[in-house]
Amino acid sequence: MSERVTVAKTYKLFIGGKFPRSESGRVYPVTDSKGNFLANAAHASRKDVRDAVVAARKAFPGWSGATAYNRGQVLYRVAEVLEGRRDQFVAEVGAAEGLSGRRAEAVVDAAIDRWVWYAGWTDKVASVLGAANPVAGPYFSFTVPEPTGVVGILAPQKSSLLGLVSVLAPALATGCTAVVVSSAERPLPAITLSEVLATSDLPGGVANILTGRAAELGPWLASHGDVNALDPTGAEDRAELAREAAGTVKRVLAVPAEEPDWTQRPDIARLRRYLEAKTVWHPMGV
Repeated sequence: MSERVTVAKTYKLFIGGKFPRSESGRVYPVTDSKGNFLANAAHASRKDVRDAVVAARKAFPGWSGATAYNRGQVLYRVAEVLEGRRDQFVAEVGAAEGLSGRRAEAVVDAAIDRWVWYAGWTDKVASVLGAANPVAGPYFSFTVPEPTGVVGILAPQKSSLLGLVSVLAPALATGCTAVVVSSAERPLPAITLSEVLATSDLPGGVANILTGRAAELGPWLASHGDVNALDPTGAEDRAELAREAAGTVKRVLAVPAEEPDWTQRPDIARLRRYLEAKTVWHPMGV
């Protein structure tokens, strides 16, 4: 029997809950840590960024307006589907990052647990970051956290899944919607995550995942007037991105100069950065 020729896959983008080809028609080869061909990935363009932002903005009112408990249920469902595709993620993370089978399993398990951890914060963050303020007068004064809007995320370049989950999950947990540019050299776990999001209960447009180069796509996200915050973790020229973002008074997250150790225990710092504090005054009844 002759040896079977495997089917070379060409993956697409994830925008608005659908999988369109890049407007540019470009693709690029993805290889494993040893240089062996794995698949072709779509090379997103400026137009794809704009389409993804439109989808994220359209989805924002529904996602931010949902109850915190409902958002937690939806995100927990994503974790369930992640668990169901664990073996595929282990293979892809191992190939992308050059990890042994056992090490790749540990990374994938940490990513699933990280997603569950953030899902559990959806209905608790208001209690922790909100307050009932003492005032001198016949008034109630409450401070409540609200999602900042559409978030542009340049995902970590080295940590293809755990790092990606660590930057995407907190944005979604707060009620924001997101446009993510995945790791350029290690995009397959991000592509598989987009398939997980598409087959879970997450509404279309809440998370949009683009494959391509952060150096090319980052400036368009930074300067886009309908993007409210930018996470430059996976970018190199962060100073230039900050200058671009200043034109639209965009929040730019302060991130470490070097990619951090994503296996460390998370905290609520990223949740806090995606929230705005709103203080409400109300007169007391007689």
